[in-house]
Amino acid sequence: MALLSRLRAARAARAIRSSAAPPQSPSLRPVPESVAIIMDGNGRWARRRRLPTAAGHRAGARALRRVVRAAGDMGVRDLTVFSFSTENWNRPRDEVDDLMVLFSELIDREVPDLDAEGVSIRFIGRLADLDAGLRAKIADAEARTAHHERMRLFIAMNYGGRAEIVDAARRFSSEAGPDAPDDAFGRFMYAPDMRDPELIIRTSGEQRLSNFLLWQSAYAELVFSDRLWPDFGAEDLERAFDDYASRARRFGAR
Repeated sequence: MALLSRLRAARAARAIRSSAAPPQSPSLRPVPESVAIIMDGNGRWARRRRLPTAAGHRAGARALRRVVRAAGDMGVRDLTVFSFSTENWNRPRDEVDDLMVLFSELIDREVPDLDAEGVSIRFIGRLADLDAGLRAKIADAEARTAHHERMRLFIAMNYGGRAEIVDAARRFSSEAGPDAPDDAFGRFMYAPDMRDPELIIRTSGEQRLSNFLLWQSAYAELVFSDRLWPDFGAEDLERAFDDYASRARRFGAR
């Protein structure tokens, strides 16, 4: 009887401690190691303020800096952002020209800080189609930050998911051979060492992938935010992570 009494007392004490424990902090919830973002809404942000489209892109660049810092602080290891697609060349010429100038300025301005913060920078896409001067800056940024391990920032530049698969298929057929296993195909992507995104976020209320990471996103969780990209910040990223943490990822199993 004495033993039974002690067991009941121990169970009661555990129940009291459990009920008194504070709720789990959002910062302790699972954080996806690999996140991808479709940064959408720069143009609409500018139009709502009666500003030129270029002003929206520059505000979007500031948002990217905020989000990169926040993602690193939250524990993200791979962050992939969609900066310029293979279809964006169809935009008005002056907008495209301004974007190319902005990309060049961003590399000059942001790479030193990202280097100091331990962020490795990688560019993916059909980079050979870019201006030689921009390609040189891209190569310098990658070389300067290649040794960092805190977080990797993948910038999709002149990128399209279909184009990546086509380019990979061409290399696969010529280099892998007819007997190569299916999983060997992924080694021919632009960044074969990139973790498949666990979470893809798209801003501005649109709900589609728009030709982004089609191969890698097979089992990604999707979060669509109504926030226009220039207004997106750390709190919005935290909300997206809370949404992600609430889901059960089964990968086709029950």
